[in-house]
Amino acid sequence: MRLGRLIALCLMTALGAATAADACSRLLYETGTGSFIVARSMDWSDTSAKTSLWIFPQGMQRDGGLGKSPLEWTSKYGSVIATLYDAATVDGMNEKGLVGNVLYLAESDYGDAADTGKQTISIGAWLQYFLDNYATVQEAVKAMQEAPFTVVAPVLPNGRPASGHLSISDSSGDSAIFEYLDGKLVVHHGPEYRVMTNSPTFDQQLALDAYWQLIGGDKFLPGTISAADRFARLSYNLNASPKFKDPKLAVASAFSQIRAMSVPLGMSDSDQPNISSTLWRTVADDNAKRYFFESAVFPAVFWVDLAKVDLGPDASPMMLAVDPDKPLAGEVSNHFEAAQPFAWLK
Repeated sequence: MRLGRLIALCLMTALGAATAADACSRLLYETGTGSFIVARSMDWSDTSAKTSLWIFPQGMQRDGGLGKSPLEWTSKYGSVIATLYDAATVDGMNEKGLVGNVLYLAESDYGDAADTGKQTISIGAWLQYFLDNYATVQEAVKAMQEAPFTVVAPVLPNGRPASGHLSISDSSGDSAIFEYLDGKLVVHHGPEYRVMTNSPTFDQQLALDAYWQLIGGDKFLPGTISAADRFARLSYNLNASPKFKDPKLAVASAFSQIRAMSVPLGMSDSDQPNISSTLWRTVADDNAKRYFFESAVFPAVFWVDLAKVDLGPDASPMMLAVDPDKPLAGEVSNHFEAAQPFAWLK
């Protein structure tokens, strides 16, 4: 693509992104030992949105949660996940190292279940289905060539539409982005897809990123908190960051990069009333099988070591509420308590 066309597309993309300012970011970082770490920020306009961590074992009987013919399945793999409103799995990692992240995408159109004739699944269960059923990205992408369900996206408790796109990655560094546009599933599959933010659609974000690669980022990068600008900065930072062999430095690098993309708490913009502050961040270490969580409200990082939790078919689901009044730090697997699984968003 010629530079002039890239510049024009860049401008159109940035203008289009200004109308959709819910801000989340995701990166896939390669360490110096060839392992991979995923980091993401959860930015949301409702600071009261409840979040909990859950440990889900193998062998759970699941269903899509809504519709006349909800999809049913039994979980093959255990996982640790984070919720939004305690009605949706929006982030997590399973015991095989498959990591998934749901980020807001205003352009999402999942189609009409009445037209597709397929079984239905709540968008709240969409990521959980992947974590329950697949060990690798390749396996998941193959299964989605003929997706067995239609995603249904009800309105969220804060009145916003539940619109999102989904990223997954595995221990090999493979990656895929799933978006529903005009009722059709679009999949971007390959290890090169290491960054994701929000609007506009992923193909336009890639074009924008190509433009900034031509410009170079050593002297200047776009600086707003729009999704398009964050995509460009995140991509540049990821490519410029060293690949640390020391496991602690590798996790610290992933944290530092996602923190650099965060939106300051309480930040607002009269021209973009839906700008969202960063509420929390996660880092999933594929090699160590550790899932880190950091709240924007209290300055401490805590994590779950999957080697220390029971994910077998006889285990019970376990829950740990993220409570700003009860800050946690360090490894927290012994803080989880048995609980009845939450209901998917309806």
